[in-house]
Amino acid sequence: MTLRDSRGEPVSTSDPSLITALEAAHEELLHYRGDPVGMIETVLEDHPDFVMGHVFKAAVLTQAMETRIYDCMLDAVRSAEALWSAANERERGHIRAIRQWVDGDFYSAVEAWDAVLVEHPRDLLALQLAHLSDVLLGDTVNQRDRVARVLHAWDESVPGYNFVLGFHSFGLEECGDYGRAEEAGRRAVAMDPADSYSIHAVAHVLEMMGRQEGGIWWLTSRGEDWHHGNFANHLWWHLSLYHVDLCQYDRVFEIFDKHLQSDGLSHDKYEELDAAALLWRLKMLDIDVNGRWTRLADKWAPAAEDTLYAFNDVHAMMTFAADARGDLMAKVLDANERYVHSQGDSNVAMTREVGLPFCRAIAAFAKGDYDEAVDLLHPIRYRTAKLGGSHAQRDVIHLTLIEAALRCGRHKLARALISERTELKPTSPQNWLLAARAFAGCQDDHRAAAANAKAQSLLLSGRAAREVA
Repeated sequence: MTLRDSRGEPVSTSDPSLITALEAAHEELLHYRGDPVGMIETVLEDHPDFVMGHVFKAAVLTQAMETRIYDCMLDAVRSAEALWSAANERERGHIRAIRQWVDGDFYSAVEAWDAVLVEHPRDLLALQLAHLSDVLLGDTVNQRDRVARVLHAWDESVPGYNFVLGFHSFGLEECGDYGRAEEAGRRAVAMDPADSYSIHAVAHVLEMMGRQEGGIWWLTSRGEDWHHGNFANHLWWHLSLYHVDLCQYDRVFEIFDKHLQSDGLSHDKYEELDAAALLWRLKMLDIDVNGRWTRLADKWAPAAEDTLYAFNDVHAMMTFAADARGDLMAKVLDANERYVHSQGDSNVAMTREVGLPFCRAIAAFAKGDYDEAVDLLHPIRYRTAKLGGSHAQRDVIHLTLIEAALRCGRHKLARALISERTELKPTSPQNWLLAARAFAGCQDDHRAAAANAKAQSLLLSGRAAREVA
């Protein structure tokens, strides 16, 4: 028997309470809170033939991108596949997608979810999974367009519309349409203040536009809406970026120590990714982080040879390089070298084209071979989207390239690269401080002084704004 969910999508069950339970778990997932997998597992204990329950569990686990999750995900996929004959076409589309994901064909998995959306544009689970997969794969255009393709079926009368607006907001931001992105994101948050993904989408807009004070206010003024959720770690990272740009390093360390550095092994790669990315930015600024790298390197050590997701590998490499863990650096490089020559899944291309060159560049940087780091990074700087993640996350590659160029005396190249940054984000004090270093290296003292003055002016104006507030 088939019933309909709150958005009119078909679910293979004769028990409406199962749909209620499924939607409650999905609501937690959309809000990045609670334990949606645990919730659906409780349902499946009593209803092992609930197709969409198994689909939901497996689909959620696809987004973890961690080897420790793989066996559990595979079991969930097999459980869903065992119910194929009882599944409707929408559910079979989901099963196809998660099977392709488990097999490493990420791009076909996303297209399978897209096929579901063509027939079922209000399938919010398919939309969420396809959108988040686009982020993992760095498909910026589809982060915008995949959501746009279903907007005709959505309005405020449909439950969950705010989440759709949030996905669209993020896609618009990644495609540089900041005005529309901010409008959509703020509208989503107005509809549901606890929608942390939409809060995050607006935070991205403010980061890319260099509106640091606005970003600090945006996140701190609604802290109660996101502090306690599963997305809090990443939003603390965003808050720290604004403070880095404003040279407020005491506040950065306060955020790191309280919110980005958990005790013991977190077993949460997203937490460890944000921690590594923040500390590496500080390393590029020659900021002493004391012993923070060591604890983080210990957390990353078990994943040194994972080769599951290139984005993870480069952050592991940053951590090992910064903490002088030569043995672990060698493990990452050796594992990735073997991987690109022996496997054929979607992550291979990500690793070969961006991940492995970046890992090699990090190793060169750690050895002080800055010329080599530049030579490895410069050719890939316009291909970095293939690594996955967002513009804000991938900016660490460009910052590493610039810092390496400055350190090896290739000041004209650094000047050119930094000129791009000051044009795109002229309100960033850190961009102007980089420009001052590049101009000084080119023996252009006048422009170096002007760039430094610009940075100081931006910092002073920020302080004045805070005092007025």
